Amino acid sequence: MIVTQDKALANVFRQMATGAFPPVVETFERNKTIFFPGDPAERVYFLLKGAVKLSRVYEAGEEITVALLRENSVFGVLSLLTGNKSDRFYHAVAFTPVELLSAPIEQVEQALKENPELSMLMLRGLSSRILQTEMMIETLAHRDMGSRLVSFLLILCRDFGVPCADGITVDLKLSHQAIAEAIGSTRVTVTRLLGDLREKKMISIHKKKITVHKPVTLSRQFT
Repeated sequence: MIVTQDKALANVFRQMATGAFPPVVETFERNKTIFFPGDPAERVYFLLKGAVKLSRVYEAGEEITVALLRENSVFGVLSLLTGNKSDRFYHAVAFTPVELLSAPIEQVEQALKENPELSMLMLRGLSSRILQTEMMIETLAHRDMGSRLVSFLLILCRDFGVPCADGITVDLKLSHQAIAEAIGSTRVTVTRLLGDLREKKMISIHKKKITVHKPVTLSRQFT
């Protein structure tokens, strides 16, 4: 199997899961759990549509968002990295309605051994994930909720942004509650802060999609 840069990773996944193990396509509504921490890591997931939130749950019950995955992301790969059978480390939740394609972890591992180019595609995806996780940690380090919100909006622009005449539109329909959960805030606070940014003409919102008008200016003034 030849893997080229312009070949969709989804097609590679479909080719891996053949014969007695056909590909499995699953859909999840927003806020539905895909897997919990401690679940056995038996399958690797490829995100076809939507966005998935990965978080860590701590003993005190606090849940911290560590990544927000976009379409064409691969997740659930910890066992591949460690080389050992392991349980899930993160809580994976549908941040929006999602569609996933999954394959048994053994097949993915075999495909990676047989196809170095596939390994490089996977590595690039994981590198981007690590960078986003670092950015999320920096975001949550802000004690000021306004700075948290702005940092999160800039992450969304980077990973989900579509250039438009007015700036960058985040290609996700985001409720105030979903944003609040991602940054460890409350819906009331997020609503107030978004209102402040709208009054300052920094953002606009249409049908739950946020447009950031001047990302560089926003970054300099509020983070």
